[in-house]
Amino acid sequence: MDEARPLWATPLQFVFACISYAVGLGNVWRFPYLCQMYGGGVASVVVSFFLSMYYNVINAWAFWYLFHSFQDPLPWSMCPLNGNRTGYDEECEKASSTQYFWYRKTLNISPSIQESGAVQWELALCLILAWLLVYLCILRGTESTGKVVYFTALLPYCVLIVYLVRGLTLHGATNGLAYMFTPKMEQLANPKAWINAATQIFFSLGLGFGSLIAFASYNEPSNNCQKHAIIVSIINSSTSIFASVVAFSIYGFKATFNYESCLNKMILLLTNSFDLEDGFLTVSNLEEVKSYLASAYPSKYSEVFPQIKNCSLESELETAVQGTGLAFIVYTEAIKNMEASQLWAVLYFFMLLMLGVGSMLGNTAAILTPLTDSKVISSYLPKEAISGLVCFVSCAIGLVFTMEAGNYWFDIFNDYAATLPLLLIVLVEAAAVCYLYGLRRFESDLKAMTGHALNWYWKAMWGGVSPLLIISLFVFYLSDYIITGTLQYQAWDASQGQLVTKDYPPYALAIIGLLVASSTLCIPLGALGTFIVRHLKWGDTASVA
Repeated sequence: MDEARPLWATPLQFVFACISYAVGLGNVWRFPYLCQMYGGGVASVVVSFFLSMYYNVINAWAFWYLFHSFQDPLPWSMCPLNGNRTGYDEECEKASSTQYFWYRKTLNISPSIQESGAVQWELALCLILAWLLVYLCILRGTESTGKVVYFTALLPYCVLIVYLVRGLTLHGATNGLAYMFTPKMEQLANPKAWINAATQIFFSLGLGFGSLIAFASYNEPSNNCQKHAIIVSIINSSTSIFASVVAFSIYGFKATFNYESCLNKMILLLTNSFDLEDGFLTVSNLEEVKSYLASAYPSKYSEVFPQIKNCSLESELETAVQGTGLAFIVYTEAIKNMEASQLWAVLYFFMLLMLGVGSMLGNTAAILTPLTDSKVISSYLPKEAISGLVCFVSCAIGLVFTMEAGNYWFDIFNDYAATLPLLLIVLVEAAAVCYLYGLRRFESDLKAMTGHALNWYWKAMWGGVSPLLIISLFVFYLSDYIITGTLQYQAWDASQGQLVTKDYPPYALAIIGLLVASSTLCIPLGALGTFIVRHLKWGDTASVA
C-alpha cells in the first residue's frame, strides 16, 4: 500500500461513510412505495458520473423547498389568484396546490420533452449551491469527508425519530400503519413483486457504483470488511422499514384528511342542493340518504350527480406514488395540514438534503478515487483541482435538468443510466472475482486480511446465488423493455391539471440507448485495451530476449 495514501481516522468513519451513502433517498421514497404496492472499475466511474450529474438536482430541489419552508403560510398550502384576481388559478384548481407548486412554481414544466424551454435561474442557483456544498465536503478528501459523514449519517435518524413521534400522534396514522402491515397475499405469487424487492435492495446498497470500493480503499488492509458489510446491510434494511413506518403514519394522516374532507364536501353539497336541515346528514347515514334522494328525487339528483364523488379511504391509501412525487407532493400535502407546518417543513427538507448530500459523497468518491490514484492525472493537477473540475463539469451539465423540460431528462437518467448497466457491472465483477481471479485465491486474501476463514454462506452467495439472481434481474428488465414496446413518459398537461402518457421522440430514444451503451461498453473495451497493451509488452519482451 502506498504510504502517502490517506486513511480514515477511525474505522467508525468508514462505517458512517458507507451508511451515509447507502441510506439515501431510496430508503425514504422507494421502499415505502413498494410496501404500498405489494404489501409489505471503469464502467462504475461512468455510471457514477451519470448519477452525479442528475442526482444533485434533487438536492437543488431540496434547497428550493427548504428556503420556501420559512414562509407563512407555506407557498404550497393554497392556490394563487388568477391574473384578474377574481378567483384561483385554473391549473391549480384542476390539480392541487401542492402539485401546482411542484410542476409550475418549482419546475415550470413544459408540456413535452420536445419543448426544452429556458433554464430556471432560481433552480440553477440552487444547483450551484448544492454542488458548492458537495465540493466543500470533499475538498480535503477523507480528512473532510470523514467529519461530514458523522453529520449526514446521524442527523436524518434524529429527524426521522422526531417525525415518527409526530406522525404517530396524527389523526389517521393508524390507518396508514394498518395498510402498511397488512400483506396482500395474492402478491406473493406475483414474480414482479419479488423482482422489485431484489432490485430495491440491490440499488439501495449502492452496489456497482464503485463508491463502497472507493471508501474501502482508504482502510487499513487488516480492516474487518466482513463485519462492516453485515453492519451496513442490516442498518440499511432496518432504515428502510423505519422510514416506511414514518411515511405510512404521515400517509395515513393525509389519506384520512382527504377522505374526511371529501365526505364533508358531499354532505354540504347534498344539504344545500336538497335544502336538508343542518346536521341531518352525517357520515354514518350518508350512503343511506344518497340512495333515498336518488329514488325520491331522480331528476334533481341527476343534476347534482356529476359533482358527487365516491369517498373511499381505501382508494386514498392505494394511491401509489414514489420518487419525486412522494418527496415533493405527498409529503408537502401532509405537512401543510399539520400544526406548526413551517417547523415540520424545515425539518423534513433539511433531512432530505442531508440524505442527498451523504449519497453524493459516495457518488463523487467513486469518480475521484480512480482519477486521483492515476499518476498521469495527479502529476499535473492537485487533488483539490481534480475535485473542483469534476464538480464544475457535473454542475454545468446538470443545468440541463433545470430547464423547463429538465424533469423529463431527469426521469430518463434516473430510469436508464443506472439500471441495466449496474446489473451488468456487478455480474461481471462477481464472475471476475469468483471464476477468473478464483474464489479460493479471494478467500485466502480475505483470510490474510481478517485473520479468519470464510464460512460456506459467503462462498455460496458469491459463486452461485448472487450471479443467478443478477442474471434473473437482467433478463426481467430486458423482457420488460421488449414487452413494453415503445418507451413512454409522463408529461404534465396544464389544461387538465394532471399527468398524461406520451411516447418518447426518436432522439430521446437514441440518448437512452447511448446512456446504456456508454457505460456497459467500457467493460469489453477496457478488457480489449488491457489485452492489447499486455500483448505489446509481451512482444517487446520476447524481441529483447
